[in-house]
Amino acid sequence: MQGNLDPSARFAIAAVIPAQQAAVGTVTSGWVDMRDFFALLGSVNVGVIGAAGTVAVKIEQATSAAGAGAKDVTGLAIVPLAKAGGDNRQAAINVRQEDLDKNGFRYVRISVTVGGAATFLSATLVGLDARYGAAGANQINTVVQTIS
Repeated sequence: MQGNLDPSARFAIAAVIPAQQAAVGTVTSGWVDMRDFFALLGSVNVGVIGAAGTVAVKIEQATSAAGAGAKDVTGLAIVPLAKAGGDNRQAAINVRQEDLDKNGFRYVRISVTVGGAATFLSATLVGLDARYGAAGANQINTVVQTIS
């Protein structure tokens, strides 16, 4: 462990789905290039789930930052959260380069599908251990401050 490093040197906010009341349908983050990080952690934060609502979360992969050839990453999806299980819950998905298909798949994003009723949620992809330099240098441009 590198105890003298600030956490922001190791972890970066790489992509987000901003906090929102998401309508029935799918919302996604931007694409993240796995060449920038050794791993990613996808997380979803669900607030009040609409009556009879469900929330499904998965990681998708593509061959370009524009989403060419987009498809699911096998095995990287949560068991859907349902209103019956309660509100205000979180889930996390670990992503590594070796989870992606070969043949040029190197971009990933988090995808959240809301079923049944609108639901309050947000999601984040955090990049861990940048391949080159500090992770903070690879953060999305909506990060306005990092304090040490």
